[in-house]
Parts: sequence; C-alpha cells; structure tokens
Amino acid sequence: MSEWPLPTFVDVLRARQVLQAFLPRTPLYRYPALDRLLGARVYVKHENFQPIGAFKVRGGVYLMSRLSPEERARGVITASTGNHGQSIAYAAALFGVRAVIVVPQNANPVKIEAIRNYGAEIRTYGRDFDDARSYCEHMASEEGLRYISSGDEPDLIAGVATETLEILEEQPDVEMIFVPVGGGSGAAGACLVAKTLNPEIQVIGVQSARAPAAYLTWRHRRWMEAPMETMAEGLATRRPFMLPQRILWEKLDDFILVDDEELIEGVRIYLEKAKTLAEPAGAAPLAAALRWRDRIRGRTIALILSGGNLSPEQLRRFL
Repeated sequence: MSEWPLPTFVDVLRARQVLQAFLPRTPLYRYPALDRLLGARVYVKHENFQPIGAFKVRGGVYLMSRLSPEERARGVITASTGNHGQSIAYAAALFGVRAVIVVPQNANPVKIEAIRNYGAEIRTYGRDFDDARSYCEHMASEEGLRYISSGDEPDLIAGVATETLEILEEQPDVEMIFVPVGGGSGAAGACLVAKTLNPEIQVIGVQSARAPAAYLTWRHRRWMEAPMETMAEGLATRRPFMLPQRILWEKLDDFILVDDEELIEGVRIYLEKAKTLAEPAGAAPLAAALRWRDRIRGRTIALILSGGNLSPEQLRRFL
C-alpha cells in the first residue's frame, strides 16, 4: 500500500485548473419531489451530464494530461466494465494516445460502443472485471504499455474529487454526501475534499450487497476479496483497490450496502421524480438515502449521480 502516494487537496485544485479547459461544470439540481420523498433538502450532482455520461472522465482526462511524453508514445492499457474505459478512451483521443481497453464478457453494450467510437482498441477477456484486470496487468508488461489502474492512481482520485469541490462551492451548507463505491476513487475524492473544507460534513459510501469487497475491506481494515454477483457494473468488483482504501479508512464516516432491487428502484425514482437517467451505480446514493430516511430528515444532503449509461435492454427490464 505504501508504494502509492496519497493525493492531496492541492492536487485536487491542480486537477480543477486542468479540467476546466476540457470539461464543463456539471449541474447541481434540487427537485421538490425528491425533497418530499426523503424529507430532506436534496441536491443531485449530475455526473450523468458528462460527455461520456459518467464522473470517471474527470480522472481520465487529468491522468492523461499528466503522462510523460514517453508514456504517451508507448500507449496505455486498462481494464473496465465500461465507464472507466470510456474515460480513458475519451482522454486518449484528446491527447492523441493509443489506448487498449480490456472488458469482461457480457459488458454493457452501450459502454462498449462508446469506447469504440472514441477510437480505442477493445479486447474482451474473462467473466468479470477482476479477470480483465489480471489479464490487463500481464499484457501491459508484455506489450510495453502504460498500465492504468482504475483505482490505484493518485491522479484519477484527484481528478474525480473535483465533483465534490464543485458541490461544496455551490452549496457549502451540505451536511452529508452520499457517493457510490466500486473501486472507491469517487468516495476517496469526496472524503479528501469534504474533510479538508469542513470536517463536520459526513461522507457516506454506498455499494451493492452483492459485491461487498470494498465495504468488507473498509470495515475490517484489511484486504478482503468477496463474491461479485451484482448487475450494477459500476459497483462490480471482487477485489478492493488499496490506495482509495487508505483514504476511506481515515476519512469515510459510514458505508451502506444496498440490495440490487433497491438500485433498480432508485433508477425508476430518478426517472419519475427528477426526469433523469441513472444507471444502477449512479442510483446507489438515492437508494441509500431512502434506506436512511429517518436519519437524514430535515438535513441538507448531496447525492452524487455518478453515471447514466443504461442499455435499452436494461431500461426495459427495470421499468
């Protein structure tokens, strides 16, 4: 764990300087229907409005901007269930870098098509993300590519942390921030920013109960693998990333596991109450807020809607 340097708040500020030249500031909207449903003042951070439809692009663009000329010349390789792959493909196209994205079998076809449209090379390997990740690490050394971890990269965390910086610049009175956890970069970034600006802000991580590796690792303060059976690909990891965990162990206030059925209900509620499209991982904070309705009553909260990349088949099934 000690081999990775922890990102700092100053790194987040540097990332914001870079990203404002490439990415728009995403909206932070409040919906009366969600306020009434949850009994709280609810702000939704719309990362589904990003060019790739997900928050990951912040980290991808910032990391790509920081690569050395030698690394850019070699090209990059990464593993992804979809949104991280889109992020790296999008960023690689911006900076003229060759990108290889390794995806597991049965990956979301909407995300795969988007990766291809950004010009990246797609390889399919394994039954899930962690199989693709192992293959990716091996092929990086075989082919001389710069391996990009989807979690253990300080620049990725600094980049995605800018979403929380934007939330608190617009609404400094936010008392609680709910953030999805797959690999943990988004939650780590939220902790880094919120605890620097106001230690009283509570940051709550949310993961699927059917893929609890990050939750178990956070709870027991040691690396723990767990079964991965969730349909929410943005939360679908069997093994934790330990760089985000170092931050979560120190700064995360609480961690909630929600059922996949609650994630699907969150997708439906966002469609009905906020007229917006969320993928299951993006709906995780809303699902957790519904679970915690009694605890959040009367408070000001922010829900990070991390992505909206649903396939038509998923949307039909959920409805």
